[in-house]
Amino acid sequence: MAVAAPSHQLLCFSNSTKTRPTRRPWHSTDTATLLNSSLNNRPRVSLICCSSTSQSPDANAETPESCVNLGLSLFSKGRVKDALVQFETALSLNPSPIEAQAALYNKACCHAYRGEGKKAADCLRTCLRDYKLKFGTILNDPDLASFRALPEYKELQEEARLGGEDIGYSFRRDLKLISEVQAPFRGVRRFFYVAFSAAAGISLFFTIPRLFRAFGGGDGAPDLLETAQNVAINFGGIVVLVALFLWDNKKEEEQLAQISRDETLSRLPLILSTNRIVELAQLRDTVRPVILAGTKETVSLAMQKAERFRTELLKRGVLLVPVIWGEGREPQIEKKGFGLPRKAAAALPSIGEDFEKRAQSITAKSKLKAEIRYKAEVVSPAEWERWIRDQQKSEGVTPGEDVYIILCLDGRVRRSGKGMPDWQQIMQELPPMEALLSKLER
Repeated sequence: MAVAAPSHQLLCFSNSTKTRPTRRPWHSTDTATLLNSSLNNRPRVSLICCSSTSQSPDANAETPESCVNLGLSLFSKGRVKDALVQFETALSLNPSPIEAQAALYNKACCHAYRGEGKKAADCLRTCLRDYKLKFGTILNDPDLASFRALPEYKELQEEARLGGEDIGYSFRRDLKLISEVQAPFRGVRRFFYVAFSAAAGISLFFTIPRLFRAFGGGDGAPDLLETAQNVAINFGGIVVLVALFLWDNKKEEEQLAQISRDETLSRLPLILSTNRIVELAQLRDTVRPVILAGTKETVSLAMQKAERFRTELLKRGVLLVPVIWGEGREPQIEKKGFGLPRKAAAALPSIGEDFEKRAQSITAKSKLKAEIRYKAEVVSPAEWERWIRDQQKSEGVTPGEDVYIILCLDGRVRRSGKGMPDWQQIMQELPPMEALLSKLER
C-alpha cells in the first residue's frame, strides 16, 4: 500500500461487496495506492480509515487524498469544473509526490475535456519532469484522446523525445532502449569513430610542426611531400570520422522519431465489425492493415475497387482502414466523461499496464481473429489524421495529400505511396497468411 496512514490511524479494507464506478487510478499505475475513481464499472475494494482511538477534531479536515477522490467523483457526474477546483485544492494542501502527481494528471484531463490544450500540456509537463510520470500513460489514456489530437500534444511529445530539464529524460531513455535493440552496433561504431578520431588528432598534433620544419628546409628537415601527405591523411580522416559520427547521430534521432510515431500508431483505436474497440497493436500478427487517407470520394472509390479482390485480400490478411480528411475537426463530446465515448473507453485497456497482459486480459487471440473482418472504422479520426500528416512530413510528402500506408504483420510500416493503391500489385506483393514469408514477417 503506497499511501501512508496518518498518525494513530490504520488503513484497512472494507468487507463490503459493494461496487462503485471507477474512472482511473488517481495516480499513475506505477504505484499501488487504492483510491476511489470513476468511469468504468467494476468491483473494487474500497479504502477506508479505521481510527484506533477516538476521532480527532481534524478528522473531517480536507486532505489532498480526499480532494482528489472528491474531484474524481464529481468528474464522473459530469461536473468537470467542480472537479477541477478539487484538484487545484489538493495541490494547495502540501501534497505528497504521489498525491501531487494524481492531482496534476487528473487536472490535465479536465483541461483536455474543456479544450484547454496549453493548460493540459503544462500539467503533464510538470508530471513528467517532477513526478516521473511515464509518457506511455499519456499515450494510452482514452480520456486524453481529445488532447492527443491537438498541436500542444505534438509539441509535448517532441519535447519528451528530445529530453531536457523542462520535461525530463524518461521517455527519451525508453526510446533509446528500443533504438539500441534495433541498431545494436551503433554504440560500437561510435566508439571506433571517437577512438580513430583521437588517434588521428594526436598524429596531426605531432605532424604539423614537422610540416613547418619541412617548409623551412635546411639540414635535418623532413621530406615536404611525405609530411604534407601525412597531414592530409590525418586531417581527412578526422573530417570523415566526425562526419560519420554526426551522420550516425542524425540517423539515431530519425529512428527515435520513427519509434515515437510507431508507438503512437500502435495506440490508435479501431472499431471492428462486431462494434468492439481495440488498439491497432492488438491486431499484430493477425492482419495487415492498409490505411487509406484522402477525400471521401477518393477513399470510397478505392474501397469499391478493392471489393473486386476481396477474397484474395482476405487470404493475405488485409484489413482496410479508411480515414477521411477533415472528419476529426469537430470532435463529438459527451456530457459525461471525456475523451472517447464511455463504451469505447471501457473497451480500451487501462493505462500503464504491460501490453501483452492487457491484450490477454481483453480477449484471446483466437476470439479476436474471429471478430476481424475486411474493414474497420477509426474511432478518433483527429488522432489518426494527425499521425498520418506527421508520417507524410517524415517522408517528404505534402501533408493532406491522398495517400495509402501498408503495415506489416508486426505493426511496422511496410510501404506507402501517394494516391490510392493498385490492388493487383498488392496481391502480388503480399504473401498469403499461411505462407512461410508471412510467418517470418511475424
